[in-house]
Amino acid sequence: MTSLHPVKRCQWATSAPDFPHYHDNEWGFPVADDQKLFEKLCLETFQSGLSWRTILNKRDNFRLAFAQFDFNQIAKFDESDVQRLLQDKGIVRNQRKILAVINNAKRAQEMVIEEGSLAAFLWRFEPNTCSAYQPISQTTCPESIALAKELKKRGWQFVGPTTLYAFMQSMGLINDHEEDCFLREKISLARKSFKRPI
Repeated sequence: MTSLHPVKRCQWATSAPDFPHYHDNEWGFPVADDQKLFEKLCLETFQSGLSWRTILNKRDNFRLAFAQFDFNQIAKFDESDVQRLLQDKGIVRNQRKILAVINNAKRAQEMVIEEGSLAAFLWRFEPNTCSAYQPISQTTCPESIALAKELKKRGWQFVGPTTLYAFMQSMGLINDHEEDCFLREKISLARKSFKRPI
């Protein structure tokens, strides 16, 4: 017997057929894995000026093209890799963004040496004032602005406050599921039990 009441999701998650699975299984769950965090930073870089649906549809291609987003491997990419990526029709072929990802891989290596892990550094910027759902019109918060400033100081590229706010939403640093979304409470519980990296 099917329910008469369909599952209530965040409004954005109903706008494309490939969004519900991403919303239900990934978006907003807290992540402490360096490679997954780096992947998301890279994908948000490529999304800049484009739709998330475009990037999500190409995510498997991006993973193949960028060594599963292993930043230790990407840091070794050279000009031949840049040319290979510019010929890859399965990804977004933007030279500035490709070069930014390679640069950021090198900066990620430095961060692991200096901070212990990407996760330990990034989770220091977890907002403690954004526990309530933020309106769709909000695209930054003080912490995403501060994180962008710090990353740029460390030589990272394509890491603006809006990009990093979207990163925080998707990686669970903020619970931005709508108040009536069926996942909001589940995410809240996941964040409460999540062991913050140090």
